[in-house]
Amino acid sequence: MTTTPQAPQQSWRGVAADGLEQDEITAETSARLATRSRRLLGDLLRPYATAIRWLVLIVVIENAARLSIPYLVKVGIDSGIPPIREDDNLDPLLLIVGIVLFATITQAVARNLFLVRSGTIGQDLLFEIRQRVFRHFQRLSPAFHDEYTSGRVISRQTSDVDAIYEMLETGFDGLVTAALTLVGTAALLLFLDVKLGLVALCCGPFLAWLTNWFRKSSAKTYRVTREKVALVIVHFVESMGGIRAVQAFRREPRNQEIFDDVNEQYRVANLAAFRLVAWFMPGIRLIGNVTIAVVLLYGGYLAFHGEVTVGVLAAFLLYLRQFFEPMQEISQFYNTFQSASAALEKLSGVLEEEPGVPEPTDPTPLPHPRGELTFDHVDFEYVAGVPVLPDLDLTVPAGQTLALVGTTGAGKTTLAKLATRFYDPTGGRVLLDGVDLRQLTDETLHRAVVMVTQENYLFTGSIADNIRFGRPGAGIEEVVEAATALGADGFIRELPHGYETEVSNRGGVLSAGQRQLVAFARAFLADPAVLILDEATSSLDVPSERLVQRALKTILAGRTAVIIAHRLSTVEIADRVLVMEHGRIVEDGSPADLVAGGEGRFSDLHRAWIDSLA
Repeated sequence: MTTTPQAPQQSWRGVAADGLEQDEITAETSARLATRSRRLLGDLLRPYATAIRWLVLIVVIENAARLSIPYLVKVGIDSGIPPIREDDNLDPLLLIVGIVLFATITQAVARNLFLVRSGTIGQDLLFEIRQRVFRHFQRLSPAFHDEYTSGRVISRQTSDVDAIYEMLETGFDGLVTAALTLVGTAALLLFLDVKLGLVALCCGPFLAWLTNWFRKSSAKTYRVTREKVALVIVHFVESMGGIRAVQAFRREPRNQEIFDDVNEQYRVANLAAFRLVAWFMPGIRLIGNVTIAVVLLYGGYLAFHGEVTVGVLAAFLLYLRQFFEPMQEISQFYNTFQSASAALEKLSGVLEEEPGVPEPTDPTPLPHPRGELTFDHVDFEYVAGVPVLPDLDLTVPAGQTLALVGTTGAGKTTLAKLATRFYDPTGGRVLLDGVDLRQLTDETLHRAVVMVTQENYLFTGSIADNIRFGRPGAGIEEVVEAATALGADGFIRELPHGYETEVSNRGGVLSAGQRQLVAFARAFLADPAVLILDEATSSLDVPSERLVQRALKTILAGRTAVIIAHRLSTVEIADRVLVMEHGRIVEDGSPADLVAGGEGRFSDLHRAWIDSLA
């Protein structure tokens, strides 16, 4: 199939925090996102209310000390220099110099206190944000993660959190300092001389217009940059995560084309942000320099006619320099603020996602689960109006090994996902020992029901850690016992460091059969009442399958088991077989009975399997 150069643009448009296309964000939606972000920020800052008040006081002291210096220069010129000229009296000037030194030391100490305290609060806030996001991502159901890509998950925990960190690191300080400087300087200018102060403050309307323009424009621009960087991360993570498939299907040129497109979108978005700054900062500097020139000209005229002193004029020029410094820095504050605001929109959107399988408000205890599974008139559909399981009625007695067979899409894996409560049924109930799964806490359910899939995911850490994943508190003796029971102890001890051998890249150093045995040992150690095997042997070769088959006899003993398999060698160990088609049970019986009947789907599958062995 051919593709046009526009295809990547169509496939990778910016998506807002709540799933809206960027061009669909109306003023009402923007206000709603802003409210949601402020609610999250307020919730995060609430425990630090007292500490923040102290920070504000420290910043006020720092800026008061800083703002006092130009006024002290004025006093030094007007009141300290004349006594030197008249009678060589240095005392007034030395007193003023001492006060300037005291103000400078006060400013330095206050600055140090602010940086230490604000840094501590900032790190605590980031720690809390990361914890909340990670905890919430884990609570959200597989249905959410099926739609929310891993790249977007990583973007939330990395670039978005980094944007908030940058705001906490420089934004608060810049905002308070700018506000205090602007208000304090304006008041002091008017106090020193009203006429000259009013001339100096004539720049106010121009500054207000330019700042308001920058604020509105940057709000839109920086939201776009957050969207585009997320697209870059998403595509990079997915391409690298599926690198084997990419290389196997020679997908590199197409993936490069898509990456170049999203990278170009990100570059363009950043350029737009830089252009705003390129207009704003020189504009502020231009207004500031023109204002200083006008004040110097008019102030010189007033000083020549004796209406102001040289000290007042010098203080004016120093204050004007301080007045425009935060205006130039405010662009950087807007950069960080808008970037952090866009990040907060996304994080707040994730944190307000409700779990598809919520915890019960009044849970039912299940201290000793036996393992009886009941599907009571269960209906389920992934897409509204497209039933996957229509009115399923099924009981699996405690201790029975049930095998599910059928064509792809028959509903076998869906049944398993309902039994583990990855999803809730759209109708009917799923019960464990007569208790609706919706009445069990996640901890209770997942201690009683464990699912092993063909993915047999191994985490970074040692082999022992991966087996212990089934029961984190287990000692090494219990880990070895579980591995030995399943026939995994032999190959584990042959590894370079035995049970302490590090697993990396999802267990790539182990064969498929070895990874599966580790996954089975993990499940065996967890000791669930119900064990569900979803195509757990489908990716194994014959020797590995035989190894796993022996382990299965051990792991299935004394517990309820649901085995989903296409290989009839796995099905043979079952007490009971269900053949499913289009979400319905079309055959039900023991493997021997279904084969002995000579007719039916399972009998046909069995004959085909025997023929394939011949």
